[in-house]
Amino acid sequence: MLAKKTKYGIKALTYLCSRSNNGPIPISVIAEAENISHKFLESILLTLKKGGILTSKKGKNGGYYFLKNPKDIPMAEIIRLLSGPIAMVPCVSLNFYEKCDDCPDEATCGINRLMLEVRDSTLKVLKQKSLYQLTQEINK
Repeated sequence: MLAKKTKYGIKALTYLCSRSNNGPIPISVIAEAENISHKFLESILLTLKKGGILTSKKGKNGGYYFLKNPKDIPMAEIIRLLSGPIAMVPCVSLNFYEKCDDCPDEATCGINRLMLEVRDSTLKVLKQKSLYQLTQEINK
């Protein structure tokens, strides 16, 4: 299930993307437009800033804006920044691999094989879809 942090992060990013020609956008504007708690959104945007997707400007005309072009931001990158691993079990994670404590042999584990398929299918969709593409689909 998609965590609220991730869902709200995507909502905030699509809002910013659809208004990216307007310069920096204050947190308060995004929070009100997307019905997200200001404090929670502040934490989410800070994570995205640390992840190199956004940057911010302080002052009267300050706010958040993109450091990277939204066309170059795959949804997989956003999900990983906000939620961590995309894989449902640690033994099939590409970036956060851990051997399962209760599994004697991954090569013969049915769960492992199934979750590899799920991971690969999910990654295919999330890597092919950019933030810009998602924003365009939402705004149709």
